Amino acid sequence: MNILVTGGAGFIASHIVDAYISLGFSVTVIDNLSTGVLSNVNPKAKFFEMDINDPRISEIFEKGNFDIVNHHAAQIDVRVSVSDPIFDAQTNILGSLRLYQNAVKYNVKKIIFASSGGTVYGEQKYFPADEYHPLQPCSPYGISKLTNELYLNFYKIVYGVDFVALRYSNVFGPRQNPNGEAGVVAIFANKMLKGEQPVIFGDGKATRDYVYVFDVVRANILALNENVSGEFNISTGIETDVNTIFEKLKQITKSEQNAFYGPPKPGELSRSCLSYDKFYKLTGWKPEIDLEEGLIRTVEFFKSSLSF
Repeated sequence: MNILVTGGAGFIASHIVDAYISLGFSVTVIDNLSTGVLSNVNPKAKFFEMDINDPRISEIFEKGNFDIVNHHAAQIDVRVSVSDPIFDAQTNILGSLRLYQNAVKYNVKKIIFASSGGTVYGEQKYFPADEYHPLQPCSPYGISKLTNELYLNFYKIVYGVDFVALRYSNVFGPRQNPNGEAGVVAIFANKMLKGEQPVIFGDGKATRDYVYVFDVVRANILALNENVSGEFNISTGIETDVNTIFEKLKQITKSEQNAFYGPPKPGELSRSCLSYDKFYKLTGWKPEIDLEEGLIRTVEFFKSSLSF
């Protein structure tokens, strides 16, 4: 099987590339390295440093004979999307459409799309949210993810290209970028290990559903199966607030930093928690790494990367 992975030098997708290669698949990676890291790319993958908006991407499709496109390349920061929605749309919507048009032209069988359960539902009406929850994103980032899902449904109906939209909750784990604005676990862990002060934006009571990256990888493997199609939450169904994340990481890292609070950030949800029951009933998937174990593994990764 030939698979194209966009954003394959990034946090989540680089782990997916590793898994696909370990299963014996031929993998091609496209990444513009704006947030991805070249050292994340599996040496057995074919790598192209390229933006998904680059017209030359059609040449890669022409030569690749891809069965599957796993699409993770994106502008991933909710706050950036709020401050610059045009940039967000250029990358997350127009760049994606270029991929989908090429997928149609070159007979791709299925597109696996990294959606965002943490944003497409908006402020939730009930907890945990299932896939039938109203879709009311309250950030341009969430709007772009939902727009992709709608386009993918169009391409399936009109052109017969199957799709799976995996609506991730808050993914964390090794290789997450600790220097950006998104990814509280990576940011806090990295700062604590370096003796720096993490900032909790708002009162720290905002909740998220934290799912470990290797559980997400397993979902992307199951998404290859022919019977898996449509939209699915990939989550744990457990709410955890930022204050709890801070305290757990403080204990694991043995940090002496106390909680420090800054002003809340616009566009951020107050609560988020998703049900994975639909995906479980179809595939048997459920999260296997709990929050505590995932945090320990993540801290160990950052310790090694900081040469502790």
